[in-house]
Amino acid sequence: MSEPTNEFEMAQRQFDQVAELLKLDPQVRDILRWPLREFSFRIPVRMDDGTIRIFQGFRVQHNDVRGPNKGGIRMHPAETLDMVRALATWMTWKCAVVDIPLGGGKGGVIVDPATLSTGEKERLVRGWVQQMWKNIGPRQDVPAPDVGTNPQMMGWMMDEYSKLVGQYTPGVITGKPLGGGGSQGRTEATGYGVIYTVREAMKHLKLDSTQCTAAIQGFGNVAQYAAIGFIEQLGGKVVCVSYWDREDRASYTVTKNDGIDPHFLMKITDQYGSIDKTKAKAAGYLIEDGNAWISKDVDVMIPAALGGQVNGESVHKISQKVKIIAEGANGPTTPDADVVIKERGIFLVPDFLCNAGGVTVSYFEGVQNDMNFYWTKDEVLTKLDTKMTEAFNAVLDMSIKEKVYMRDAAYMVSIARVVKAMQLRGWI
Repeated sequence: MSEPTNEFEMAQRQFDQVAELLKLDPQVRDILRWPLREFSFRIPVRMDDGTIRIFQGFRVQHNDVRGPNKGGIRMHPAETLDMVRALATWMTWKCAVVDIPLGGGKGGVIVDPATLSTGEKERLVRGWVQQMWKNIGPRQDVPAPDVGTNPQMMGWMMDEYSKLVGQYTPGVITGKPLGGGGSQGRTEATGYGVIYTVREAMKHLKLDSTQCTAAIQGFGNVAQYAAIGFIEQLGGKVVCVSYWDREDRASYTVTKNDGIDPHFLMKITDQYGSIDKTKAKAAGYLIEDGNAWISKDVDVMIPAALGGQVNGESVHKISQKVKIIAEGANGPTTPDADVVIKERGIFLVPDFLCNAGGVTVSYFEGVQNDMNFYWTKDEVLTKLDTKMTEAFNAVLDMSIKEKVYMRDAAYMVSIARVVKAMQLRGWI
């Protein structure tokens, strides 16, 4: 079977495989294969030079049977409606697998945010809210930051919504800055969540984490804190990270066989995840091709960048030493690559389980907004660890009980929870 042509087809194919295993009713499949609601809109923005530029925006609400839709807003020049559909679908399964009372949503704008000034970014995100405010809210749909957006933008969006509805409504957006309704621990949440699941996978496989090495693709927020967690919490060694160089328009792998220092690399990384090659070389790092990370002789591989990076071709470059693949990114592995990973017996922690730390702490942020009472960082991260560990064990138990691949087991846990909610509410 050939590779899917886009991410949404990939999300649907993964769902279809598990729907067969679960023998889901065809009518239930039809509801869950497609989003319940989709919004496509134009956002006029006055640029700094006085001209008006029109941006294309999206919001997809996949399924809200378990609670308000939840999911980030991406700003990327290659953003598509199908990409947003796929991510909204995965958000439904992600919220269900960690058993938080939210559904799946996702948003996007076709733009490279690096080309905009601070004022242009603010006017763009406020314009996004102006188009969507009647269809978002703490009990409807709660956006958050994602690729190309950040806490400051979420603060502006929350402010715009609050102005439009006439009352302070911090719970409409999560991922806000600290002091502006944000939660402690949100910055670290996704990367640390990856590491909590890696730790549990190592326990299952009886691996000594202090003797393990890792290769990480990406050096954005998720990859940075996954690297810190792997070293500081598990006592392991990260030998490389990769990144996209905006100036060169090319990707590179930054390698140090005796172990990278993520804190040093973060100091020489710009806000878009580009590492200063000159400073890295001066500190003894080797600069390699962007694809070098996938062929490293390591125990753990953490793809934490873009989708489709472990595919039918690149999967054959994975070292025989690799025992765990932990998907920090959304949709990093194509179905063709899954076949090879299964055959080789590599233990996979699927994306919507592995990277669910972010949405879990976003849920915690909404809870704190509702209470108007805020937890310490230790409280947040302890609650996150508990949630991620419980979710991992539920999926592992399903995988062992049904003798299925971990990705299929995660879908089985998630879909069963969503279908049960549909039955209880009388949707089916």
